[in-house]
Amino acid sequence: MNSYDGDETGGERTFAALPPAAGRGFAQTWWGRAWLDALEGTALDSGQLKAGRRLARAGAVGAVSVRPGRITAVVQDRDRTAHRADVLLQELSAEQWDRFLAMAVERAGHVAALLDREMPTHLVEDAGSAGIELLPGLGDLEPECDCGAWDHCGHTAALCYQLARLLDQDPFVLLLMRGRGENALLEALRTRGDASAGQPARDVEGVDAAEAYAAGDILPSLPGAPALPAEPGVPPSLGTEEGPPEGIDPSALEFLAARTAVRAQRLLAEALREAPRTRAGEPETTVSRDAVRLAAGEPSRAVTDRLAEGSGRGREGLAVAVRAWRHGGAAALAVLDEEWTVRGEGLARARAALESAWDEDERPVLRARANRWTVVDAPVQLRLSRDGRWWPYRKERGRWVPAGGPAQDPATALASAERTRAE
Repeated sequence: MNSYDGDETGGERTFAALPPAAGRGFAQTWWGRAWLDALEGTALDSGQLKAGRRLARAGAVGAVSVRPGRITAVVQDRDRTAHRADVLLQELSAEQWDRFLAMAVERAGHVAALLDREMPTHLVEDAGSAGIELLPGLGDLEPECDCGAWDHCGHTAALCYQLARLLDQDPFVLLLMRGRGENALLEALRTRGDASAGQPARDVEGVDAAEAYAAGDILPSLPGAPALPAEPGVPPSLGTEEGPPEGIDPSALEFLAARTAVRAQRLLAEALREAPRTRAGEPETTVSRDAVRLAAGEPSRAVTDRLAEGSGRGREGLAVAVRAWRHGGAAALAVLDEEWTVRGEGLARARAALESAWDEDERPVLRARANRWTVVDAPVQLRLSRDGRWWPYRKERGRWVPAGGPAQDPATALASAERTRAE
């Protein structure tokens, strides 16, 4: 069971008060979102919805009692005034439950999904085809509160937002509101399954083996690609009433989770492109390079200090590495870190590019060392990457730092280094 599971007595379950929900959404699943859509699409006063969200985020909703047709909780105002809030949802009739059970027995996958605390869309669709609406629609959530409000008030809205968190973790909560608790529902399904097993088998028309084999490689078309989310997902808040275990930094974990969400969205965007960007030749990820990638996400000072120490670069070295990363990712970082000797055909191409980049009377005097050409008597430098591109550098406070992105032409790269120097 998950941490949100409550005590169950007969046809009622009680869930302990949940901790504050600062920094996270109330519904992470599609069925939890559908529950909130029924609330938000019906409430006439958006101000009451905002008040309810504030109360739920602050942890003002007490223990939640769930029973057929009703949920109840005590909700405290900001001034600590307590109100009893109830939200009613119509139970399914005996005949509707009979149809639901018959449908579920025929589709064992539905029951397996519920036991995994999932509510697949096809379960709701199959129930709808049988005339059974499991999820509430607009106007189905009826509020009652001792504050005297005739529509959804902040207290009943807070209760609905809190229940969305419970539904995320256990869809059986919704089925209990519709009239059947988990134990009763599973027992009814078992009884029906046993009865079905005792019936004589029905005659099933067979299929010719040769025809079945011949059609074995005929597959249905793949579904369309999913839509790209508008923005990265928001990781859950790690704040709890108890302190973190020794050696665990919650702020560092939250930052890491947020950066992972950003990276996941970027990778998904690349995967959904018709012509994905090639990664051939991109330097292999290392711990040191990944520390720079994370530091480019502008973490807190404490996290930056840990990254500087863990990468072995120190604060100043990490700041320079971040500048390189922002100009070209791992490839730019490799140019910053690596010094290598240019030989053979690569050296001939580099010299030819340098000769043709300027007219003879404008060509700067360059001093070469390995893959680096430094302008004599000027704090600017060109670095050649292994893929033949030129990267501009300039000297600041005795340290060479990246001055821009790469170019195929050395004159263009050097001009960007001189321009940033002038700025």
